[in-house]
Amino acid sequence: MKLTTTALAVLTVAAFVAGPAAPVAARPAEARHTGCRQPGPYQLPHGSTPVHLRARHFTTRITNPYWPMRPGTVWHYVETNATETQRITVRVTHRTKLVHGIRARVVRDVVRSAGEVVEATNDWYAQDAGGSIWYLGEDSKTYENGQVVSTEGSWQYGRRGAQAGVILPARPHAGCGYREEYLAGEAEDRALVLSRREAVKVRTGFYRRVLHTANSTPLEPTVLENKFYARGVGPILEIDVSPTWSRAELVKVTHQR
Repeated sequence: MKLTTTALAVLTVAAFVAGPAAPVAARPAEARHTGCRQPGPYQLPHGSTPVHLRARHFTTRITNPYWPMRPGTVWHYVETNATETQRITVRVTHRTKLVHGIRARVVRDVVRSAGEVVEATNDWYAQDAGGSIWYLGEDSKTYENGQVVSTEGSWQYGRRGAQAGVILPARPHAGCGYREEYLAGEAEDRALVLSRREAVKVRTGFYRRVLHTANSTPLEPTVLENKFYARGVGPILEIDVSPTWSRAELVKVTHQR
């Protein structure tokens, strides 16, 4: 049965109420239709299908309105769940990294709990000529007592069969699904656009015309997240609705040299 965009949105909202089992019904995360066609040289990637990206089509100057990544910008978040509060900083660095021949922007994501770093990740992004932001990999480290205990989730386009994905399309339309990353058995995140017309209030303000996506992975079938992106700002809210509830809210945006 083909679900309409409205039905998908209703199912996702139902996940807030129905608990862990409900999100499974809201996961046609590979949904495609002709309205999903993107400008530029590449279309939205799906599943494990290989993409052959060329360096000349990409830039580290990321201007997508739903997540403009100007070097020096820092987003500050507070994430709460049933047991703890964490603080997250996401900083666009001035550094770049060459990934499979493509120059990518390095974005540093650090998670702290009770003042201690529990996770630190370097993400690598580049924007194609049409305006879509591609995700080319990450170097992720989990810490306990100041020591690295895991690098699970790390991957790099072009290595070990890993494929690049899209974090934000140039033209997101409700009902469009795509992969965000792919390394078999380790990194298989997917996204589905639910709406571009949400109104969301967080500590930094009240935003209209917010992009809303449902995010899932076949590696953890009970996991379902909802992410919200404000034009000209970037990610403003992330709500995990299954298997446990958490909320990460933008509290401040700063700019550093």
